[in-house]
Amino acid sequence: MRKAEQEMLEQVLASVNQLLAPRAKEFREWDVAGEMPPAFIEELKSFGLFGLIIPEEFGGMGFGSAAYSRVLQEIARHDGSVALTVGAHSSIGMRGLLLFGTPEQKKRWLPRMATGELIGAIAMTEPGAGSDLQGVKTRADKDGNQYRINGSKTFITNGQLANLIIVVTKTDPSKGAK
Repeated sequence: MRKAEQEMLEQVLASVNQLLAPRAKEFREWDVAGEMPPAFIEELKSFGLFGLIIPEEFGGMGFGSAAYSRVLQEIARHDGSVALTVGAHSSIGMRGLLLFGTPEQKKRWLPRMATGELIGAIAMTEPGAGSDLQGVKTRADKDGNQYRINGSKTFITNGQLANLIIVVTKTDPSKGAK
């Protein structure tokens, strides 16, 4: 880990503890209710927790895997649901965009994801296929300049919060998965 990243990590961990330590009772209540209050989600955003792995050029912290993992561990020490919300956004909600997006797509979406204005999710799991990508039946068929998506998805982590969802589909099933 770079020295600058280590220093930033220490600051982020201190902030996480400051934000989460006093909330143990609230976390239990929220778990029973099955939801996190929107005001708390706004606090997560203001602490920068949706931009952990997004490169600095797009407004994120640019953390590598070790620093990112350490932050999620610290969040989970306080509440697993909060860690899942932050982690799902970063690890699956926008990872495809980060790894495979065009420069234009990254410029358009990543800054808004770093601030939490957009919270990411991925629609991958399907009835009868689970998370087996070879078994995905959802199709994206070209229709002019757009795609028409047909299929079903289940268990979309962060789906209740997300306003940017990456949908896993097949575009040409005859070519098989690659």
